[in-house]
Amino acid sequence: MEIDNGNSASHRNLIRFDWALKRLLRNRANFEVLEGFLTVLLGERVTIRNIGESDGNKTGPDDKYNRVDILTENDRNELFLIELQIDSQADYFHRMLYGVSKAVTESLKQGEGYIRIGKVYHINIVYFGLGQGKDYVYHGRNDFYGIHHHDLLQLNERQRNLYQKTVAGDLFPEYYILRVNDFNDVARDGLDEWMYYLKNDRIPDEFTAPGLAMAREKLLYDRLSDREKREYDRHRMNISYEKSAFATSRDEGIDLGRKEGIDLGRKEGIDLGRKEGEEEREKLKRELEENEKKLEERDREIAELRRLLDGR
Repeated sequence: MEIDNGNSASHRNLIRFDWALKRLLRNRANFEVLEGFLTVLLGERVTIRNIGESDGNKTGPDDKYNRVDILTENDRNELFLIELQIDSQADYFHRMLYGVSKAVTESLKQGEGYIRIGKVYHINIVYFGLGQGKDYVYHGRNDFYGIHHHDLLQLNERQRNLYQKTVAGDLFPEYYILRVNDFNDVARDGLDEWMYYLKNDRIPDEFTAPGLAMAREKLLYDRLSDREKREYDRHRMNISYEKSAFATSRDEGIDLGRKEGIDLGRKEGIDLGRKEGEEEREKLKRELEENEKKLEERDREIAELRRLLDGR
């Protein structure tokens, strides 16, 4: 879809999604925005029942601006753990595993049976190169296949009635990874429209994906209070500073690596030259010794010939 570049509502100043997750979307009046996002991502209607507190919901002076998470529950007792991270983290896949494990264990109260464990969807919105792949949205789930017959493990009739699920994998957590920076800004469907907003902080008028209409209305910068505007401006400045610091560190690292590489190359060149010089000297020494031996042998032959001639 071609994006409108005029002076339409698509260019109204919307706040970043991470700020919205941390400050605005926890309000019940704004649930429709998150419901729309989850509905588009999962391909089925999601109705949020409540939103709990999380480690990433800090709002003090030490507020983390590079990560935010939110835990929601729908009307079917399913949990949605949404994590958004800006800075690169090498062990992020393990963080995903930890986040889901924590959500599962904390959802089960002491003394409750395992049947109370609800389905968990872990949605990861990342603004760095997580892993290596061609796509910008990845989905993972646990399914069980037979080693010998390669059949998918199903639930039996009693389990189907109990869980309202079909296959064993339906009971286990599912993961989504949205690699925002890899999106090419071409919106072909509702999920792409959401990706466009996540990447550009804008929602063109022609976008109609669930939740985006409410986002246009609720996530306007102008709707913030003066205090919220100051905090949001500081938030954006922190992100810009972090990006700039990262870019500077990267460039300095490249320059330092290049310099060290040149110095190392010079040293290796000297060492190699010294080694080759020593090898050449050894070669010349051996050749000289061989020539001396040949001369000595020749002198002995000449002396023997003279002795023979004198004896005649």
